[in-house]
Amino acid sequence: METQGDLELHLEGMREYYWGGNTRGASWRKSQLRGLLRLLEEREAEMCEALEHDLGKHPAEAYRDEIGSLIKSANYALGSLKGWMSTQKAKLPLAAVLTTAEIMPEPLGLVLIISSWNFPFGLSLEPLIGAVAAGNAVVLKPSELAPRCSSLLANALPDYLDSKAVKVIGGGPAVSEQLVQQKWDKILFTGSARVGRMVMTAAANHLTPVTLELGGKCPAVLDSLSSSWDREVAIQRILGAKFSACAGQACIAVDYVLVEKEFTSISLELMKVWIGKMFGENPRESHSMARIVNKHHFLRLKTLLEDPNVKASVVHGGSMDENSLFIEPTILLDPPLESDIMQDEIFGPLLPIVTLKKIEDSINFVNSRPKPLAIYVFTQNDSLRKRMVAETSSGSVTFNDAIIQYLADALPFGGIGESGMGNYHGKFSFDTFSHRKAVMRRSFLVDFWFRFPPWNDHKLQLFRSFYVFDYLGVLLTVLGLKKSKQGHRKV
Repeated sequence: METQGDLELHLEGMREYYWGGNTRGASWRKSQLRGLLRLLEEREAEMCEALEHDLGKHPAEAYRDEIGSLIKSANYALGSLKGWMSTQKAKLPLAAVLTTAEIMPEPLGLVLIISSWNFPFGLSLEPLIGAVAAGNAVVLKPSELAPRCSSLLANALPDYLDSKAVKVIGGGPAVSEQLVQQKWDKILFTGSARVGRMVMTAAANHLTPVTLELGGKCPAVLDSLSSSWDREVAIQRILGAKFSACAGQACIAVDYVLVEKEFTSISLELMKVWIGKMFGENPRESHSMARIVNKHHFLRLKTLLEDPNVKASVVHGGSMDENSLFIEPTILLDPPLESDIMQDEIFGPLLPIVTLKKIEDSINFVNSRPKPLAIYVFTQNDSLRKRMVAETSSGSVTFNDAIIQYLADALPFGGIGESGMGNYHGKFSFDTFSHRKAVMRRSFLVDFWFRFPPWNDHKLQLFRSFYVFDYLGVLLTVLGLKKSKQGHRKV
């Protein structure tokens, strides 16, 4: 770990480099985006090996969720950068004669990105794409819980990006704590709500703006679909969004399923069938499912299942291998709502199913809990769709699929309430790391004489007409054809 003095010296050097204008030009920004694309192309094999080592991800999962999505995002930013950087003309009223105005995006300065371990490349480089596209100097702090991935980022990024403006700092919680105590122009943090509160508290000392990407319990609402095809597709997508997304260790993974009691039996049987199709009779040997990141998190999940009432609700799976940190896909039916598994974000391959009398009850169920990062609703009922959008609050709502909203560059990704604040992805990443500066230009030739003291009722009447853009009233008042209203003055 660097000493406080060394860290401050490095950061001061990065600030000076930024204030020298080195990162502001379009050519610098494009060169950084192209560098990231070269990194993703040339180091793909190493990245896949690191993800397999740290999390047990198959290369197909690694490419789908991290490498491929980053290539998409970097190409999108590269193709859109000119438009993003352009100033936007602001419309002024007719009264603003010989005046022009525009909105100019400018970089914030020196920003800090603290990423998470579950998608160690995706959650590090996705915000980095937006930060460099916006012209910032960036310090990236990857998670120490994915050590091979963190090391690869620290060693490889200087070969592809401007090392005077982009720096990777590794280390554990002490390093993160040291970093957040510094003065930044922006902090983007991905992780738990507990640590997010600590980051926000530290940032408040310097009035540093923060974007917090947290998480929570994302529900899947499964309506009683009449079509057998729709049922099969819905079940496949729910299971994919739970067990194939880092083994459920994802902030946008399905956390639990809400289903009508009469539809429960059909849903359970389909889930068992599709788990077999996806992961085989021995999921650990299929190499199609990631493992738990470390022993601490493994024991946390094991403890959730050791609650006798929770254990009794297991209807499929439940086996665990502590040596390999592997937990097979596990389904629970109606675990106690007051149990930890239904109170805390699960972040693992345990999928509770909660039965309801009618699917419309899912709205009150979701609203009785903290606002989730995402809600997934599988239905053909237009009325339910409308109510879900209008009567619930969440970072996003996706109908008839799950997790894919993360890949949409045209949509903001972020939470609300306890699931986070702020958003990024695509243009929203650029905006997150930019300041929209108002620029106005006026001529010396024309002015409105009544804007300056001394005050009288005549000027007051002009103001009354002027602020409602009553130009005829202004003209009539100036010509003395409109009587001035007497101002309210204390005697």
